[in-house]
Amino acid sequence: MTEPAAGRPGLRKPRDLHDVHEFLDQVRLRPGMWVRRGSLQHLDSMLVGYAVACEIHDSDESFDFWNSGPFSQWLWKRMNMAYPSNLGWAVEIERAAESVGTPPMEMFFSLLDEFRAERGRPQSTQEK
Repeated sequence: MTEPAAGRPGLRKPRDLHDVHEFLDQVRLRPGMWVRRGSLQHLDSMLVGYAVACEIHDSDESFDFWNSGPFSQWLWKRMNMAYPSNLGWAVEIERAAESVGTPPMEMFFSLLDEFRAERGRPQSTQEK
């Protein structure tokens, strides 16, 4: 097991992460460090950059977070949307969060946990 970065449990260096889900676990721990103003649109842009880097480096990692990918398809059903949103998952979660007075980042991670559970992927290792 990797030693926690800076002596804090759960914190890991990017080079010690194995996939996008482990990266998102790190974002969950310190969203203010990773995502400007807690914007899910900024997080979406960062994840697209992650996916592009995987392609450039010929990684075989599957990527769930394209706007037409598995997470979005799951989300449209979860949000009872009749058709996919052209605006993308980040905008739709931000809208939903605003309508119920929940921080968007909090709602995203709650939805991500549901998505992971339904796909048989363990939840964040920081939450166990």
